Amino acid sequence: MIVIMVFIAGAFLVQMGLGFFQLKHFSKAYAELRRIGKVAIGKKPGKIRSGTIVLFAVSKSGRILKAKKMQGVTVMATFKDLQGFEDKNIRHLTDEDMAHCNKLLKAAIQDAVSNYKIIMSGGVIPEKSSLFRNMMMKAERMVAVKK
Repeated sequence: MIVIMVFIAGAFLVQMGLGFFQLKHFSKAYAELRRIGKVAIGKKPGKIRSGTIVLFAVSKSGRILKAKKMQGVTVMATFKDLQGFEDKNIRHLTDEDMAHCNKLLKAAIQDAVSNYKIIMSGGVIPEKSSLFRNMMMKAERMVAVKK
């Protein structure tokens, strides 16, 4: 029993350490793009499949100056340059512009475009509910119905 607990604790610490390095890598990529211009961030989290994050450095006029992506299943995924978007306007990206992208990458790009448009129009990006929050909301509704 103790061996299992030690193993779980060790796995948790390793996961935490690797997550720290991934966050550090994200911060470095974000800082690099932030020096160039505003940064639009889009994500398509993966539950079973690979998750995807895109970062676009954008000029004041909306022109994409540089793009990066992180896509993978593990915390070992790193940011790589995303080609084919430089000099395009983020507000006017089309399916044709994303023809070379896979389905998850397209969804992350569309999220970045949506986030950019919301922020530039003075809005606030709505917070997406986590699995835990959804479970808590469902439990609260069940308790409220029983009363």
